[in-house]
Amino acid sequence: MNPDRIQLDPTWLTQLREEFEQPYMDELKAFLLAEKQRKQILPKGAQWFQALNSTPFDQVKVVIIGQDPYPTPGHAHGLCFSVQPHVHPLPKSLKNINQELMDDLGVDNRHTGYLQPWADQGVLLLNAVLTVEAGKPGSHQNKGWETFTDRIIQRLNDQREDLVFFLWGGYAQKKGRLIDAQRHCVIKSPHPSPLSAYRGFFGSRPFSQANQWLQTHGHRPIDWQLPHDG
Repeated sequence: MNPDRIQLDPTWLTQLREEFEQPYMDELKAFLLAEKQRKQILPKGAQWFQALNSTPFDQVKVVIIGQDPYPTPGHAHGLCFSVQPHVHPLPKSLKNINQELMDDLGVDNRHTGYLQPWADQGVLLLNAVLTVEAGKPGSHQNKGWETFTDRIIQRLNDQREDLVFFLWGGYAQKKGRLIDAQRHCVIKSPHPSPLSAYRGFFGSRPFSQANQWLQTHGHRPIDWQLPHDG
């Protein structure tokens, strides 16, 4: 895969250029090209790297790690847990995230699931797997994306300081092995899905913890309130 043809934020391209030249990435590209010939792949190609393009490497403050994109057409746009504007009802995991945010900080985001304003403030909304076949969650796991997103986490861990990592659920917590918890804030809990949210996601107060860490280390906290349309 030619890195010069990738539409990627330059701060991230500097960090990841060598990855696009690795054999696993060529295999991933071949898989995706074959899939696109006969299946609908989500999100659309221009949005595969939306998380990186929204939050430059040197501006990352918080990292939220998801699993893979929503498999419902019209929902995913390249930011984990986020849906495109005007999508209602919201996915159940996102409803639970909003509930915890309300309980934690009194922030009411029930009106939208479009998390782009978080990304614009330095919240890297990164799925471990960046694509999915429509209607088939998990269909692009173990094709190479996990290696690529491991490298993203490693670069952040090694070259940045005082970051906050939200590791929700076992899949995200696998990335925890790449993070130095002595230098960064690692917040772990069960996943916000309806299957697990009541086992410890509710009441975990990740948003206030993140802002407290950021302020303690001299950084502007995240404004978790999402704007209303217009």
